[in-house]
Amino acid sequence: MNFPLIMLILLLITGSIALLDRTVLQRHRAPGDQGPWWVEYPKSFFPVILVVFCLRSFLVEPFKIPSGSMIPTLLVGDFILVNKYTYGIRLPVANVKLMDINTPQRGEVMVFRYPVDPSMDYIKRIVGVPGDIITYRDKQLSVNNVPVRMEPNGEYTYVESGLKFVYSRSYTESLGNHRYNVLINPQEEHSIQLGGVLPFPHHENCSYNDRGFTCKVPPGNYFAMGDNRDSSSDSRYWGFVPDQNIVGKAFMIWWNFSDLKRIGLSIK
Repeated sequence: MNFPLIMLILLLITGSIALLDRTVLQRHRAPGDQGPWWVEYPKSFFPVILVVFCLRSFLVEPFKIPSGSMIPTLLVGDFILVNKYTYGIRLPVANVKLMDINTPQRGEVMVFRYPVDPSMDYIKRIVGVPGDIITYRDKQLSVNNVPVRMEPNGEYTYVESGLKFVYSRSYTESLGNHRYNVLINPQEEHSIQLGGVLPFPHHENCSYNDRGFTCKVPPGNYFAMGDNRDSSSDSRYWGFVPDQNIVGKAFMIWWNFSDLKRIGLSIK
């Protein structure tokens, strides 16, 4: 469901009726008389829809985490807030950038439209910016031929859908100004499942083998990976994230029905 498009349509309908009433219909009513319901209801809803549309389009938009690809940073059921203007002001629905403000940096958690199906929103961590050489081999991430530091910090167990227990090892990575935890599943032998790699734009920038891959990020694109490294569909499989697909920067968890202690946590 394209919620921004639905909001835009409702905004245009209610705004048009309110304008029609103000400029034409009111002249044909006695002073103090209310208009018909099909005029009064849209008029009353118009300012509410306008405020919500502007907030979601230019300031902050809520999202719900549907999968475990960002565990342990984000859990299934987390409701998060996304800053819509950090990476520039964009035209609603069309997502055309009107003004540059900042560019995504390594280590930031970003929401974007899935390149394979732009009607879907994905959330991943940016590990590569334009011009970077990204290598993920033997489950070690390197940026521009420099291994990203990984500090072991114990075991991590979680439950997948279907009540399947998953055992992983937790590591703290440092990338740019960000320190965050990632999960590595020792039972998963390979860094990447080659059979899951799709054809994607700029595929020639990447080389794959059984141990992993190396990609050079093309201009105007970013490389994104999930923190749950062995349970994430990300740029390893479907390619780079174009700048025009960017939605915004995730910055806070505002609700989780299963764990109220997560409310208000910042997203590192």
